[in-house]
Order: sequence, then structure tokens, then C-alpha cells
Amino acid sequence: MILIKNGLVLDPKSGTEQIADLLINQGIIIQIGKNLLPPDNIQTEVIDATDCVVSPGFVDVHVHFRDPGFTYKEDIESGAKAAAKGGFTTVVLMANTKPVVDNTETLSYVLDKGRQTGIHVETCGTITLGLKGEILSPMEELAKAGAVGFTDDGIPILDETILRNAMEMAKKLGLPLSFHEENPKLITNNGINSGRVAFFYGITGSPREAETTLVERDLKIALEIGADINIQHISAKEAVNMVRLAKKQGTNIHAEATPHHFSLTEQAVVEKGTLAKMNPPLRQEADRLAIIAGLKDNTIDIIATDHAPHSSEEKARPITEAPSGILGLETAFSLGITKLVNPGYLTLMELIQKMTYNPAKLYHLPCGYIEEGAAADLVIFDTKNTWTVDTFLSKSQNSPFVGETLEGVIHYTICDGKIVYTNTENKRNIL
Repeated sequence: MILIKNGLVLDPKSGTEQIADLLINQGIIIQIGKNLLPPDNIQTEVIDATDCVVSPGFVDVHVHFRDPGFTYKEDIESGAKAAAKGGFTTVVLMANTKPVVDNTETLSYVLDKGRQTGIHVETCGTITLGLKGEILSPMEELAKAGAVGFTDDGIPILDETILRNAMEMAKKLGLPLSFHEENPKLITNNGINSGRVAFFYGITGSPREAETTLVERDLKIALEIGADINIQHISAKEAVNMVRLAKKQGTNIHAEATPHHFSLTEQAVVEKGTLAKMNPPLRQEADRLAIIAGLKDNTIDIIATDHAPHSSEEKARPITEAPSGILGLETAFSLGITKLVNPGYLTLMELIQKMTYNPAKLYHLPCGYIEEGAAADLVIFDTKNTWTVDTFLSKSQNSPFVGETLEGVIHYTICDGKIVYTNTENKRNIL
């Protein structure tokens, strides 16, 4: 049994915040109130959360754990440890593993291994067989076996007939589709914005039109069919506005932003090199501010990390050869506090809602809120202390934020009523 005392409890489902105690038993929040006492004759761990916030455990619906197939970068166990350190109690994995998750055998492997980690590890299935964009995967079979959604993340779907068929099936199944929006026909060198920085490296780069043309198409078809879709890792100001307009026409439209896209611009690629190379690329300050505005007015309703581990050897390759992607799980919350909340762009409740309740709701996951009878998936943090990004629990270290001092410190992550991460011992007592 765990008793959390005197924390500022935030519930994004109801929008309430209050100083309260939480009593947890057998993985469930059994009581929320003032001045709660440990039950007699039951060993209870008491956590003093004075001056701290208690929120639902974070939910990340865009994560790569590279397992199976690329476990030298990350595996499900190491990825889960990184997630817990970052305050995440639920993650949704992308399907571009090796083999890809287009069959129930691979799906079961991922889910079975995830159950051993201490956090909730869910996964998407692919939209198309082999990520080839030609034939739909057995979506209904994958859904019955536990896939929580579908995506060909990393590879856009160019065939409009396949796209329409996928949306029709997803609507039938009541599950979301998440889209990586970059048309390769318009891209010469991916991972770097076409413009000043691409010119600096002597390459062409990735133009914003590669993103916006597919966003425009997919929003139009989704509104027509009524399927729930998520525009992944939005990076261009024009795409933000397209989503804003589409949301006025239908409730089935969703979009996510990554911490790196609301924190950095293409200048980071000059300063950090391949550590700031990602798909879609970091763009200009106007794009970063448009993403923040989209987060503020709920055009962008989800913050997701696109946690993408790569080895140091891979990232040491030349700019045009190194893979795109950066780590995200262990820095996401602090970047939200440092770049969004403390400057006044978002309230703390707005940040937490986009990191918990909104993503959970899109994927129909039973988490992301705090109430009696709910699962005890919680994170305890403060927004005032700072820490310096150094090493990671992830197997990989590919982050442009190494060396930065960020605000916001995670003290405990609790999943199913069990402490899965803590960085402090001084507020714990066993009674």
C-alpha cells in the first residue's frame, strides 16, 4: 500500500487541481482526500509530496524501442527504463521493427516482452504489409490480437486507394491511424530543412511542401470518411494551420508535436550536427512558434516524443549518411516545463493534458486521469528544481539536449501502484 501526502493533484480529465492525499492499494487509487492516514496493521509506504505535483503517468503514443531487429540501439527493457525515468507509465510503439509488426506473431512478441517491464507497453500494427504501401495488413486480425492503432511511421502512404481503404477499416475497428507526412518524391536529402542550413551543408534538404501536400490530402480524406487520424510530429507552420481548419470541420482530426520541434530550430543542426537531424526536420523560428500556438489553442492536442535511438557510430557518419532521429523520453517533460510552461505559453494543466489524457483518449487506453477506482499510474514531480542533461538510461545517447540545464524534475514514477523509478529517498517512509 502507498500513501502519497500533500501533493498538488492534477486531473486533466476533470480539469481539477487540489492539494490532497492519495491512498493506493493493489494498483488502484482507493481514496483521494485530506489528511488521510495509513491503515492500521497494513504496511504502507508514505511519500511526502509537499511542494510537488502529482499527475497521471505520462502517455507517449509515438515511440521506437527497436525491438525486434535493432536491439543494439534500444530494446523493450531499456526503452521502458528510459520511459519510467521520464515519467511515462504507458508507451505506444511504432511498427517499423524487423520484422515489422504486420503479423500476430511479432505483435505478441512485443506485447509479451512489454508485460515484463513494469510499465504499460502497447504497440501499433502496420497499415500495410511490410511497410510497402501496396497491400493492407490484416488490420482486423491485429486489432483482435491487441494492436491499439495502425501506422506505417517512417514511410508515408502514397497510394490514395490504399489510404482510403485503411481509413475505412480503421473506422470500422474504431482505432486510430497515425501518419508520417513526408513525400519522398519532393525530398533530395531528408532530415534537414531545405533552406539556409541545407545550403550550409551543400545539400538540398527537405522542403516543407513534402509535409504539407500529404497533410492536406490526408485531412481531406479523413474528414470525408470519418476515420480518427493523427498527424504525427508536425513541423511546418502551414501544416499547423491546415489541421486548425480541419478541426473546425470534424472531431476525428488530431495532431502531435514533439519536444524537439517546439524547442529547436534548424540552427541546431549547425550547432549539433547529426544529433539534430530528424524526420521531419527542424524548421524555422516561425514554424516553432506556430507549433506552440497550435499547442495553445488545442490545434495540436498531443505531445509525443518520437523517441528514436541510434548508436553513436551511426550518428558519427556524415550529415547525409547518418540516420535521422533523437532520444525523447527522458527529456520530454522537462522541455515542456522549460520551453512551454515557465515562459507562459501553456499552463501546467494544459501541458499535462497533452501528455496524458489526450493521447490516452485517442488510443482508447484506460489511463491518463486521477480518480478513485482508477489505475495508480502516477508521476510526482516539481517544476522549480533544475537538472543538467547528461547520460541516459536508454542504450543510445543521441540527443541534442546533452549539456543543457532544464527545469522540472521527476521524483517518482508509479505504475500499477508500484514505484518503477525514483531519484530520491528522502521523502519515503515505511509505516
